[in-house]
Amino acid sequence: MTARTKSIGAIVLVALGLWLVGAAPTPEVGLVLAILLLTVFLFAFELVRVDVAALGILVLLGLLSSFSDLLGLEPLVAQELFQGFASNAVISIIAVMIIGAGLDKTGLMGRVSQQILRVAGQTESRIIPAIAGTVGAISSFMQNVGAAALFLPVVARIAARTNIPMSRLLMPMGFSAILGGTITMIGSSPLILLNDLILAANQTLPAESQMATWSLFSVTPIGLALLAVGIGYFILFGRYVLPSGSDKEIPRAVGTLQYFQEIYGLDYAVSELQVLPGSPLVGLALDELERAQRVRVIAVRHGREAPRIGLGGLSREIVIEVGMVLGVLAAPERIASLTASPGLELRDGLHSLTEALSPQTSGIAEVVIPPGSSLIGKAAREVSLRKSYGLALLALHRGGQTMREEEGIRDLPLNGGDVLVVHTTWQALAHLERNRDFAVITAEYPREELRPHKVVPALTSLALALGLLFAGVPLPLALLTGAIGMILSGVLSINEAYLSVSWKTVFLLAGLIPLGVAVETSGTAAWLAGQVLSLLGGVPVWGWQLAVALLATLFTLVMSNVGATVLLVPLAINIALAVGGNPAVFALTVALATSNAFLLPTHQVNALIMAPGGYRVADFLRAGGVMTVLFIIVLMLMLNLLY
Repeated sequence: MTARTKSIGAIVLVALGLWLVGAAPTPEVGLVLAILLLTVFLFAFELVRVDVAALGILVLLGLLSSFSDLLGLEPLVAQELFQGFASNAVISIIAVMIIGAGLDKTGLMGRVSQQILRVAGQTESRIIPAIAGTVGAISSFMQNVGAAALFLPVVARIAARTNIPMSRLLMPMGFSAILGGTITMIGSSPLILLNDLILAANQTLPAESQMATWSLFSVTPIGLALLAVGIGYFILFGRYVLPSGSDKEIPRAVGTLQYFQEIYGLDYAVSELQVLPGSPLVGLALDELERAQRVRVIAVRHGREAPRIGLGGLSREIVIEVGMVLGVLAAPERIASLTASPGLELRDGLHSLTEALSPQTSGIAEVVIPPGSSLIGKAAREVSLRKSYGLALLALHRGGQTMREEEGIRDLPLNGGDVLVVHTTWQALAHLERNRDFAVITAEYPREELRPHKVVPALTSLALALGLLFAGVPLPLALLTGAIGMILSGVLSINEAYLSVSWKTVFLLAGLIPLGVAVETSGTAAWLAGQVLSLLGGVPVWGWQLAVALLATLFTLVMSNVGATVLLVPLAINIALAVGGNPAVFALTVALATSNAFLLPTHQVNALIMAPGGYRVADFLRAGGVMTVLFIIVLMLMLNLLY
């Protein structure tokens, strides 16, 4: 987003804020409106990360409440300020992430891909519904972006074995992961958060208007209908709306330089060079050599010492010495240019680095920078990608374009959805599969052993959590029991459990919950509902419900679905009370409609699959436009049939 766009947006929001504050019935309502607009601005224009924005809003609410007497205001929040960190929603999300990580650690995803191929065969018309149905079911019990990230290597493996382009499989998988999050009340962050927002709203409602919370499977018929329609849509119309992919696309086999040449135009080869006495390279750092010659050094050996390669072994500060052997990955013309001057000997094949650069030890791979990665906004050079993560960056694929070493990719700030083409050791790549800053696409490579012998304890822990839910145990306690089961049974270590949690999501939720309380208790939601009713009087109840669904859909395209839910649920409840609708159903409409995020690659799942699938914004507009309309129609029909 350009600076001009941000400036125009800021001016519009400031003007709107001044008008609303002036029209507000009380200073408290005016102040909450101003904070709401600030939140929308921070989320929509991404001046800071959304979790940082949420914590900033929490601190602002707390400071204003602490000095309310001095300002002559009623406190906006009191003891509720930090209750978000201990809320049912936050505990439930932490537990769901740990349970999902435990299931993944057992290798169940590999078994799932094999089962899909066994049942669906090799045809696209059967593989798409098999993938979509499976990821939808998995997404109903874990965060949808987590399910999509788990299924990236599954889809890559299936594409490699069937020669079906990734672009034909990833969008149905991603959309189904989003739809699967509507099947249970723990499938997406808005649905997990909803009951807490309902309880907060009940504090200000008379007894006759108070709402009951939703149970785990209250939304299941709606979610199943949405998922079925989504799968049917791709079965019937996938051939028309899905991009066909490149005719040159070939299986993503491990270590296949041909694949990377075909897809990314990388005509690279591995060469072993020895530094001779009198070489002008002696005394230079590897970084100086790479910058000057546009090559990548992927391994180094000096004398009888062990080869330096990968994580912690190779860094740009290493100084070139006489007798040192360099493993270089570059285009043939760059190698020819490098060895044209005296002082370097090009060896015939690999000798000193045979084991280190063996296809069983290392190779070229693809990783994606997922939304929410802590590396977004940082350059590869800034984070020492090769030294810290064992990744020697060869190319960066963004927005349909591939950039190479000579284009300064190591100095380019990373974006969510970037595909990094890297040389790495397989051990380092296996470690990255547990790192939430990366999503590994390369599916088949020699990796460390998973824990398949822990399948039974993992499934038992999941069954225990679900059994407790059926027995009436509160949702967070039941899920946390399952998570503890994963740890105590050895499916995950406690450190692995900590690493599996997206703390960005946790702080985003905890930071926004007090804002929802302030919107409700200050009377802001009731006043906004009254203003909307006065402008759009005469609309039937279902029309108001449709308007709420459309508003939630619009909000979730420009801001996080959690933020949209916090802002709109109080408003929806007050509109429902004013027009004679069911406030709990209107609140549920918001929480479900925030999953209607198919039109743009702004949803985390869409951002995750965009680069691996080679998608453009136009692809999402084409396929997601129809899906958006179908979602609204099915959602409204199912809500009104059931409630």
